[in-house]
Amino acid sequence: MNANERESIIQTASCPVLPLTPFAFIRVHMRLFMPGSVQTVARLGLADKLSILSGMSTTAEERIAQWEQMAREAPDDMAYFSLANAYKDADRPEDAQGAFAKAIELNPGMSRAYQLRGQVLIQLGKEAEAGPLLTEGYTVAAERGDVMPQKAIGSLLEKLGLPIPQVQDAAERKKEVEASGDTVLDRRTGKPQNRLADPPMRGPVGQFIYDHFGQETWSEWIGQGTKVINELRLDFSNDQHQDTYEQYMLEWLQVTMDEVAEYAKQTEQA
Repeated sequence: MNANERESIIQTASCPVLPLTPFAFIRVHMRLFMPGSVQTVARLGLADKLSILSGMSTTAEERIAQWEQMAREAPDDMAYFSLANAYKDADRPEDAQGAFAKAIELNPGMSRAYQLRGQVLIQLGKEAEAGPLLTEGYTVAAERGDVMPQKAIGSLLEKLGLPIPQVQDAAERKKEVEASGDTVLDRRTGKPQNRLADPPMRGPVGQFIYDHFGQETWSEWIGQGTKVINELRLDFSNDQHQDTYEQYMLEWLQVTMDEVAEYAKQTEQA
């Protein structure tokens, strides 16, 4: 994030925000993110929001209770995806697969939900149900350019002895869409968008965003990011608040640090 973007966020915020200080916007490290969404946390109290996003909950049942509350109060795809992961971590596979199913119903493009629900169904011995789901998920991941979920789903299909769907090669489609240099195949929407003028921040994450997301999606995130700052009253001189904002951005973009690190490695080797 450059200085102009930080200033834009402050100016559009509807509540007082302390001035931002320079900081490394994203640190390339391996971290397990607690999923969340702007739409979900907007209805919760500040203490609940900070507790969930900063990982203060100490037990699986506490996390489940929090995500169940969030799914009731703001039932969006990310609320159910987060709840499903909490069930999965607590070894409640039947509940997990149901919540993953709801996330897919709300957002049919959420390829990771297909992957994880398929894994849980296999765990439950429901291979007949997992097969068609994973086949559909493979196609969804390919169309959106979600490389890691696509590979994981392909491995699951192979283990089930099922054929890998014939899809247009994501790399080839991306190459076609971006041939002019003015457009990018946007990862969030799966559609071509105008390319950002420059990476929105320094480092591997900024380059990943530049190469995989368009102007429309990034502008939408700036609006959502402003809501995050307002709702959580984030102070960017606080390291924990920086991390909260970073976690939010990556989760909203449906990007993991694993993907960023792998992409950076591939780029260096190219």
